[in-house]
Amino acid sequence: MRILLRHLKPFWPIVLIVLALLAAQAMLELALPAYTSDIVDVGISQSGITNPVPDVIRQSMLDDLAILMPPAEAATVLTAYEPYEDHPYSTDEPLLRLKPDADIGLIEQPIASAMAIGAMSTSLAGGSAGSADDESAPQTDPFAILRAMPQLLRSAMLNQIRQRLSAVPESQISQIGITAVKAEYDAIGVPSKQTDYIAYAGLKMLAIALLDAAAAISVGFFSSRIAAGLGKTLRKQTFERVVSYGNQEIGRFSTASLITRCTNDIQQIQQMVVMLLRVLVFSPIMAIGGVLKALGTNMSMAWVIAVGVLAVLTLVGTLMIIAMPKFTIMQKLVDRINLVMRELLTGMQVIRAFSTQKREQERFEEANDKLTRNALFINRAMSSMFPMMSLLMSGTMILIIWAGAHSIDAGAMQIGEMMAFMQYAMQIIMSFLMLSMLSVMLPRALVSLGRIQEVLDVHPTLSDPDQPKHFPEASALPKGTIRFEDAGFQYPGSEMPVLTGISFEAKPGTTTAFIGSTGSGKTTLINLVPRFFDVTSGRITIDGVDVRDVTQRELRARIGFVPQKALLFSGDIESNIKYGGRDISDADMIEAAKIAQAEDFIEDNSAKYNSEITQGGDNVSGGQRQRLAIARALAGRPDILVFDDSFSALDFRTDARLRAALKEKTAGATVLIVAQRISTIMGADQIIVLDKGRIVGRGTHRALLKTCPVYQDIAQTQLSQEELELSPPPADDCALGQPMYPGSGLELGKGAAI
Repeated sequence: MRILLRHLKPFWPIVLIVLALLAAQAMLELALPAYTSDIVDVGISQSGITNPVPDVIRQSMLDDLAILMPPAEAATVLTAYEPYEDHPYSTDEPLLRLKPDADIGLIEQPIASAMAIGAMSTSLAGGSAGSADDESAPQTDPFAILRAMPQLLRSAMLNQIRQRLSAVPESQISQIGITAVKAEYDAIGVPSKQTDYIAYAGLKMLAIALLDAAAAISVGFFSSRIAAGLGKTLRKQTFERVVSYGNQEIGRFSTASLITRCTNDIQQIQQMVVMLLRVLVFSPIMAIGGVLKALGTNMSMAWVIAVGVLAVLTLVGTLMIIAMPKFTIMQKLVDRINLVMRELLTGMQVIRAFSTQKREQERFEEANDKLTRNALFINRAMSSMFPMMSLLMSGTMILIIWAGAHSIDAGAMQIGEMMAFMQYAMQIIMSFLMLSMLSVMLPRALVSLGRIQEVLDVHPTLSDPDQPKHFPEASALPKGTIRFEDAGFQYPGSEMPVLTGISFEAKPGTTTAFIGSTGSGKTTLINLVPRFFDVTSGRITIDGVDVRDVTQRELRARIGFVPQKALLFSGDIESNIKYGGRDISDADMIEAAKIAQAEDFIEDNSAKYNSEITQGGDNVSGGQRQRLAIARALAGRPDILVFDDSFSALDFRTDARLRAALKEKTAGATVLIVAQRISTIMGADQIIVLDKGRIVGRGTHRALLKTCPVYQDIAQTQLSQEELELSPPPADDCALGQPMYPGSGLELGKGAAI
């Protein structure tokens, strides 16, 4: 989680806004059940009368109630009312109205108790005077009887009634008082407040619901912005880090895994952020607030909430134990299927050539089946939880209704309070459910976050120096001079070095070629020049400056590199040739295409340089890909040209023409060529022969044929005895039209480097 908080640091202002909105949303939702309770209990059951203190009362009724109160309370109640002379009601009796400044809280309990005592006295009086069903029985006024009693006897009887009343819940006493107020209003002719109360409460509920919806929409908007911004930042950071990797770091992760991490893993993190923002703050507030509200409604039913929450936690805990291991391996299975799919798509030609479609289908099916089984297990576990949760919620509601019915029957609860308690209970259970669901989803997202952080934590071994040097504008060495000074290289973890004691010098205007058996270290050697790897011993200098002392950007800006595998990017021919720099002009592009012998097939296309190139250059031939890759390296007019077996797909005629053009047009550049064919490098100024990572021969083609056994072995496998005996003349003596080999018919232009 600390990693996630660190990545969320730029978004803290918006996060704080979301947290505030979530707190407001929770408080608004917690307020709604109370209004539902009020509409049922006050608006419907009590006709809109909120308390047992009447706003208007008859003088005679207030006098009767005063008899039932202690003298001090009676005096307080009587002073709270004033005569109401110009009243709009039809009664002729004198009326009193509540003073505007009266303290309702001070007189509410005395009036409610007096009304309850009056109700009990009336019941007792009616029972003593005769049956209520007997119309001929005389009806006695209890207040008249109480007035006629001696003071001591009346006080004793009222004290007995108050003692019996003390066992009655306050809510029930209040209900008796409200019923008496309703009867008093009917006697006076006061219009019912029911419709007004329900309408007013409904409007407040509507306003709260609208505010709640606005808060929810705002939370969704801001949380989505945060998640999308975090995803964008993580993708940018991951891509930049991968781009900065050297070959050594790239080898730690497969391409398919890096793609999965940049897409699926970051998507999982985005979903987790949205859930965290919405659940981690909202649910605890709802749970704690719901518990407090429910306990404030009725303490006796708290056990129902405890049972419901315990059942939810038990269910989700069981689910976590079962499904958690499956969540943690999901991303690895996605990695695997992406790896297999990528290999199948990129190697389709080889698969068809060897008729292994069935075997590859089985390999894909195996990876697909594992992912499917894992996903099905998780989905089944999650889907089974919802009906079980529904059952738990229904059981909790039944418990609330059962316990609430007993409380209502005992007068300890009203119907509206039970409805509010049910809503609070559902809010509490849903809050715990959302927190539990978050704990289920969190492991997979944290695995994804760990995989992203794993990429970000791998720092490239090839880094720019803290205080970089620059290549000198003028030096004692010709511009573009490359020196290997006892250079060696060993891959990390390898027991044996790949290159040992490599020393040579390549000057501008010359061609240095490298040849040797497979695995002799040719490609590794030239990869050291642009710092795709760093030497592990010795050093490499360009113009006298160690390549490790300058920035990689400055170093590679001077090098035109053509890799062993010619790779083109989706776009067109122009974008691929100009790929090396934004300042490459159309003239430079056309010139590079001519030198690379690519102009012929480019001009044959109707769109010419705007001809489409698909991903990887799959819509052009291997030779055309190589020529476009060579043109791309030449377009920037670099000081150093590096060709890593870049002529292998060219026919002999195109190869010869291309090298002749290179000799003529890039006379001032330092050229390094790795080749498998001797015919490609016979005219090089110096040929370096490698064997098992060491230089075993250096010189021209003629000299090596006489002095280097390894070179002789290579030459004998590629050239006929006649060709070996007829060693070619020096490059300067190659005349126009002179055949490369007698009888070959392959003629070169003047000055061609053979």
